[in-house]
Amino acid sequence: MITKRIIPCLDVKDGRVVKGVNFQKLGDVASPVELAKYYSENGADELVFYDITASAEGRALFTDILTETARTVFIPLTVGGGINTTDDFDRVLKCGADKVSVNSGAIRDPSLVGKAAKLYGDQCVVLSVDVKRVDGVFRIFAKGGRENTGMEAIEWVRRCVGEGAGEVVVNSMDTDGVKQGFDLELLEKVCDVVKVPVIASGGAGCIEDFITLFKALPGVDAGLAASIFHFGEVAINDLKREMQRNGIPARI
Repeated sequence: MITKRIIPCLDVKDGRVVKGVNFQKLGDVASPVELAKYYSENGADELVFYDITASAEGRALFTDILTETARTVFIPLTVGGGINTTDDFDRVLKCGADKVSVNSGAIRDPSLVGKAAKLYGDQCVVLSVDVKRVDGVFRIFAKGGRENTGMEAIEWVRRCVGEGAGEVVVNSMDTDGVKQGFDLELLEKVCDVVKVPVIASGGAGCIEDFITLFKALPGVDAGLAASIFHFGEVAINDLKREMQRNGIPARI
């Protein structure tokens, strides 16, 4: 049976890991290099590194801090932020990333997913979507959640996976940082339309939220969280032991 992955997320701004609520009110947490090393040594299955203001500021992702971070970890590293061209994919992969996450860049140029998949393989292309309910409809947001594209989210995910995205990170803006549990309704709709791995992001507040996620939606492959791991509210190894006690496969 395939183990469920637990993935800490490093949201990086100005070279520091930050965390907010509903994509706002960002507060300083730690050095990404130190935090990445800690997670690599303490049970994380993978890491996600987002340069969260690169797209909004119209610049390329900072590669110096990424290169230093990649050197410290021995688990798969997914990197995103300011990924707008296949050259950006190439640059980030050469810095040590294993997978590249694309969000606003794919919205700007929908052919980017397909071009990158052909060059680097589907397994390297991660579609990240920031989704929020607007008048009862799931909509895609761009530029770090700052801009409503008006696009319906589920059809966008289906389209990009059809173009070659090998994995989908579903970031629920409605539950982000609120710590009341994952957005099961949204995640179920995504799982219904794709056959690639789906990573749940936004809303984890305790160990039980992960248990609920994996039991309610066996099609979800991984749970991603930030603040509960960063601030020591949940230890990854404790979470995995509880998963195993509940019959959820986890790597310990």
